[in-house]
This record gives sequence, C-alpha cells and structure tokens, in this order.
Amino acid sequence: MDLGLKDKKALVTGGTRGVGRGIVLALAAAGADVITCYRQDGENVGSLERDLKETAGRHAVLRADLTDPAQIAGLVEECRTRFGRLDLVVNNAAVIKHVPYGQLPLEEWQRTIDTNLTAVHLVVQHALPLLGEGASVVGISSKSIEVGIPLRAQYTATKAALHGLNRTLAREFGSKGIRFNLLSLGMIHTEAVDEMPAGQREQMLAKYSGMTSLGRLGTPSDVAGAVLWLASDLSRYVTGAVIPVDGGIS
Repeated sequence: MDLGLKDKKALVTGGTRGVGRGIVLALAAAGADVITCYRQDGENVGSLERDLKETAGRHAVLRADLTDPAQIAGLVEECRTRFGRLDLVVNNAAVIKHVPYGQLPLEEWQRTIDTNLTAVHLVVQHALPLLGEGASVVGISSKSIEVGIPLRAQYTATKAALHGLNRTLAREFGSKGIRFNLLSLGMIHTEAVDEMPAGQREQMLAKYSGMTSLGRLGTPSDVAGAVLWLASDLSRYVTGAVIPVDGGIS
C-alpha cells in the first residue's frame, strides 16, 4: 500500500538501535528521506549506514548528544541545510536506568530529564520553522506510566510529562495544521532483550507475552507501522492522541 511518503522529509532521534532503527528503516523503505542521530559510535551505526545506502533516498546518520542544546540545534540545522523542511519528527531517543529511588543520584535524574524531556522540547522548538501544514510530530511514551515501575522513577516521570506536552502542543499548533501524537509502547523485543542472559530472557519473554492479548512481545516493525500511519494523510484528523502499541497488555 502506498502511504504517500515518497520524498517526505523526516528526522528520527536515536535511530541506530531498537525501536528507532525499525522506524528509520521503515520510513526509508516507504520512500521518505530520513536523518537520524546517535550518541556513541558502534557497529550498529555502521550497519545502519550500510542498510540506508541500499535504500533509495537521501539519508544521513549523524552524531549528536541530545543532552547538549548546541548539538540539538546543530542537528536540526543539518535538516534545514539538507532538506529545507521537515514533514515528520519522531522523538524516539531516551535513556533508562534501574535505580532504587532512595539511592537515585541527582546526576542520573538530571541526565534522564535532559534526554527524555528537555531534548524533546528543544528538538520540537528548533524544528518548528521547518514544519508546515500537514507535518506530523510523534513522541514515544510508555505504558509503564499507567502502573508505575519500581526502580524507574526518573524514566516514568519523564514519559508522563510528555503527555501534557503533547496535548498542549496539539492545541497550540492545530491551527497551523501541525499534528502532535504519542505512541504508548508496551514491551518491545529489541536487541536489549536478546542481550539478556538466556535464562533471564526466556523468563521475561514468557512473563510479558502472557500479559498481552496477542500472546507476544511487540517488535520495532510494529511500532514503525504506527509511525508510518501517523506520518501519512490517513491520520490527518488525528492529533493530541495517545495511541497504545502494546498488544493489548494488561
């Protein structure tokens, strides 16, 4: 099915691994030109660059530390220089660390706020001059904010904050035809799952698969499908929404 994404211009933060990588590759395969970013060098960076070279379009994988406001400004400026506009922004980059709340260092709290919330604000703010009528901004949230997850206080706090930001921006920029939506993810099977010790991995897969209506964890391509829909005109009357991509988890 042609979603009309050919030659659309997209920025996806944190796109070299996991969910972000799935989104980048799906957008490129659908005909969009995609810029994504990473913080640390690794084989995943080179492998994504190789994959994108085999996909038609103008793509770039750029280094940017999203805790540094100047590097965020530079990343969006690269989008302006290379593309001249943006039709889609996906704020995917995030950090998570399991720490007992009583021992949570201020530095870790601030790092999580800077990456998961402040960076989203700055990416959107810098991107606004490049967004025109019909543009779509997608944020990545988590089902964990609905139940609370021990050892993740700083993470759930930032994801909950995105909900208020999303709804407010949808109201503020609706008259300009710019849409803001969130995807609320359940458990997604990424490289992080595969890197677990075998026994722990099998236990986790069984536990969370059994909690979903579909009997399995999600995949990056499942999330990418929702992003493609939100990037297309099929969702042109959808804004301010929080859309669960969770397999019916309970």
